[in-house]
Amino acid sequence: MPGSTIIDLSYSEQEHLLFELRRARYGYWLALHILLLCAAGYSPTQIAAVLFCSRSSVYRAVRAYRAGALDALTDAESPHRAGSLSPSLRRSLLALLKRTPAAYGWCRTRWSCATLAAQMKVQRGVDFSAATLRRWLHQMGWVWKRTKLVARDDDPERVAKLARIRFRIETLARRAALVFADELDIHLLPKVGYQWMPKGEVVETVTPGVNQKRYLAAALDHLTGRVISCIGERKTAGLFLELLKGLAEAYPAASYQRLYVVVDNFGIHKAKAVAAWLARNRRIELLFLPTYCPKANPIERAFWEVHDKCTRNHRRKKIEQLVGDVERHLEVNGPWPYKLSAIYYTAEVTAAVKELEQQQLLKAA
Repeated sequence: MPGSTIIDLSYSEQEHLLFELRRARYGYWLALHILLLCAAGYSPTQIAAVLFCSRSSVYRAVRAYRAGALDALTDAESPHRAGSLSPSLRRSLLALLKRTPAAYGWCRTRWSCATLAAQMKVQRGVDFSAATLRRWLHQMGWVWKRTKLVARDDDPERVAKLARIRFRIETLARRAALVFADELDIHLLPKVGYQWMPKGEVVETVTPGVNQKRYLAAALDHLTGRVISCIGERKTAGLFLELLKGLAEAYPAASYQRLYVVVDNFGIHKAKAVAAWLARNRRIELLFLPTYCPKANPIERAFWEVHDKCTRNHRRKKIEQLVGDVERHLEVNGPWPYKLSAIYYTAEVTAAVKELEQQQLLKAA
C-alpha cells in the first residue's frame, strides 16, 4: 500500500538528514547519480528535486563528463560539497558581507544568496549554489531579518542632558514626580507585522482606502509606570498643552510640589503658548532629551506595545474604533514600569551626575 511508506518528519529532522546526506554524497558519487538520471531522460529540475541538490550541480556534472574531467569532482571539492566552510572561504564571505553589492558592480543594495554565489564564483573561480551559500551563512551565525531604523545620536550636549535627567530621578523628593512624555501617530492604515498563518498562505489586511490619523500624547510615570494620555486630531502645541493640563490634575499641587516632564526637542514642546502656560504653573518643569535619542525615552517602549496590541494588522474600519482600542489598552494593560536605558549609566554620564551632586552640595552649604 503506497500510503504506508509516507512518514512525518519535522523540519529540523529533515534539515539534519539533508546535512548528513550532503556530507556523505558529494562530487564524484553525486555526479554518477546525476549522469544515470540524465541518461534515463530526466530533466535538471526533476533530478535536483529527487537528489536534493541544486540545478547547478546537475549542469556541473554534465559539463565535467563531456570534458572528460569527471575525476576532478572528487576530494578537491569535498569540503565545499559537504556543506562545511573552510577558513579561507569564511574570510572571503565575511569580506563580501562587510560591503554592499554595489561596491562590486552589482545593481543591488542587499546581498542575496544567489548574488553571493555569483560573486564568489568571480573571486574564487568555483561554482557554489545559492543553497550552499545559505547553509554557510547559517553556519556562520547569520540570519535573514529586517534592519532597524535608528536616529542620528550626535547631540553635543548629550551627556549633560542625560546626566540632568538621571540626577533629577536619583534626587527626587517625596512630594515630586517625574514623567517621560511624547506623542504617537495613530493611523487607520494598519501597521503590517508578523502573525501566525498556514504555511503557503498569506493573510491579507485590507487597506482603508483613505487613511485617517489621530495623535496620542502620553506621559509615563518613571516610578509607578502609570500612563496619563489624551488624543487629538492634530499634533500641535494645543495637544501638548492638553497633556500638561491632564498632568496638573493627575499630580495636584496639594500632593506634588514639583513635577518634571521629560520631552524631546519637537517644536510643539517649545511653543510660546507652552512657555506661557509653564510660566503660570512654575511647579511643572520641562527637561529636554538629547536630540535624535529615542532610546533615552522609556515611553517609546510603551508606544511599541500600543502598536503591538492595537494598530498592527488591525481590522478596524473606523478611526474612532481604533482610538477606542488604544484607550482601552492604556486603561487595562498597564502599568509599564520600564527601567532607564543603559545609556544613562555610561562612565561619562555617571561622572557628569557626580559633578551635579557636588554643585548641589556647594549650593546647600
